[in-house]
Amino acid sequence: MAAENVQTFTDGNFEASVLKVGGPVLVDFWAEWCGPCKRLAPTVDALALDYGGKVTIGKLNVDENPYTTVKFNVRGIPALLLFKGGLVVDQVVGLMPKEDIKKVIDKYL
Repeated sequence: MAAENVQTFTDGNFEASVLKVGGPVLVDFWAEWCGPCKRLAPTVDALALDYGGKVTIGKLNVDENPYTTVKFNVRGIPALLLFKGGLVVDQVVGLMPKEDIKKVIDKYL
């Protein structure tokens, strides 16, 4: 289960919660059946703590939200897409160490 500071994104709230947010938003595209996604979850929770107030961080279940998954061309999971000003500015696909993900985020702060 996601930490309380990790938002849940859906096809229904994606535009308001991600695309219309001014600052950086990190979206973790994941699925219940995905082993690497489950291993990445604690890292995403830790990033949400580290970047509280600076970066919005949330998860989107690809099985439950196919529209957004297809719209952003997510083919492999886990996939972390970093949005800023409504656009994808960077992405990380696969299981990555926390420090590598932080380097990607820090470029946009």
